[in-house]
Amino acid sequence: MQYTLLGKTGLQVSRLGLGCMRFPKSEKEAIEMVRYAVDHGVNYLDTAYIYPNSEMITGKALQGGYRNKALIATKSPIWKIGKHGDFEKYLDEELKRLGTDHIDMYLLHNMNHDNWEKVNHFDGLTFLDKMVQKGKILHKSFSFHGTLPAFKQVVDAFDWEMAQIQLNILDENQQAGIEGLRYAAGKGLAVVIMEPLRGGYMLANVPEAVADLVHQYPEKRSLVAWCFRWLYNMPEVSVILSGASTLEQLKDNLRIFDESAVNVMSEADQNLIKKIREAFESNNSIGCTSCSYCMPCPQGVSIPEIFRLYNSHQLMKTHWVDKGMYRESLLPSGSGADQCISCGICEEHCPQALSIPVLLKKVHEEFTAKTIGGWS
Repeated sequence: MQYTLLGKTGLQVSRLGLGCMRFPKSEKEAIEMVRYAVDHGVNYLDTAYIYPNSEMITGKALQGGYRNKALIATKSPIWKIGKHGDFEKYLDEELKRLGTDHIDMYLLHNMNHDNWEKVNHFDGLTFLDKMVQKGKILHKSFSFHGTLPAFKQVVDAFDWEMAQIQLNILDENQQAGIEGLRYAAGKGLAVVIMEPLRGGYMLANVPEAVADLVHQYPEKRSLVAWCFRWLYNMPEVSVILSGASTLEQLKDNLRIFDESAVNVMSEADQNLIKKIREAFESNNSIGCTSCSYCMPCPQGVSIPEIFRLYNSHQLMKTHWVDKGMYRESLLPSGSGADQCISCGICEEHCPQALSIPVLLKKVHEEFTAKTIGGWS
């Protein structure tokens, strides 16, 4: 495992961090996976209040001496804050879940427009300073999904030590993007990368043209390896989070990161990434990462699953599988897009700022369209 300095914190961190959002369903397997990661050099664990059972499982995994081997990053549920005192109330709950007396990196979660307004209204920045003084948190951070100008505004507003942003080969110019990465690093912030594989979406929906590009390139690496290599090549990147959901995925990630180093991408390598990006973008897909922040839907609509089926249909052209799943499974169960009433609650929580009701209508119309002689 390769290590780097986490900005101005003075901490030495593994280039690979374990994202604890997509644990295996089995608690035993999840605990084994966390400990395997730590035993093999991963010392940065990222969780959040909102991730189902994640803090509790992470806390259990860090018992028996593992807590001293790992740095914990977790996040404040800003949308639940109704007064200043709520910040510490939820922090204390997280400390209890994690079974620790301090959080190494504490993030204000998803500083979109509304959450940022709430942080300022309820004096969340002062809260961070107070918690550092109390020793409940060690370093002040935030995560972000939003526009580049908004990102720069948040960076400039406070003495942050770390920013966590979404970045991958498809998001070079989306959200904070490369420019935001360099802006934050230029201000002395460590930058941690989330969604390096778009929540696994890229791997589940690989266009044939992308597979051909990877296969034909003289330097033989998997698409996963190229995605990670593009990120760890950049000196501004501190930690890259992998939300591995199986031990085999984790082992593959560890193997890839044995080679992690900055400035290893040649001009030809960068051109390959550009071609891969263009091949993905030639497919008209929906930029959902399956984070499930939009869930539960009050009407029971399975939003991430519907978008997953649509993206698979667009990228893989398996229309009979994906359309059939929608028509024969989701619609009869009452979880199809036809149940959407456009209440807009989902849009308020979507990190990707998707127009979810409009997209649901689009998917429903396309997946239920009939042609002469039967289904399309």
